[in-house]
Amino acid sequence: MRIVAQIIAYCGLDCSKCDAYTATQARDFERKGGIAKRWTEELNLEFKPEDIDCKGCTSDKVSGWCTKICRIRPCAEVMKVETCAHCRGYPCEILTEFLSNETEATRTLDEIRKSLALQ
Repeated sequence: MRIVAQIIAYCGLDCSKCDAYTATQARDFERKGGIAKRWTEELNLEFKPEDIDCKGCTSDKVSGWCTKICRIRPCAEVMKVETCAHCRGYPCEILTEFLSNETEATRTLDEIRKSLALQ
């Protein structure tokens, strides 16, 4: 059994569970094509298989989702924070809107925030 460590994105999502990340790690071009097609249809923006290459939100190689859609990543980079939980403005309106359907990410960020208060 292979154990994959969590890779926490700025928003609290676990990148190691993301389709783009796992397809990149597996070097699965066919799967990347399927993801690109799905994103193109769902988001009405064009994605190609090479737009799916991703090594995680905080890396230097991110998917087209992060470059075309995500509003959190650019903000976190400007604020120079490890995650949104580390931001003095936590939780902001952009993050709150995004997390409205992401209970696990919300829980992750809240746990990080609580641990920061202990330091």
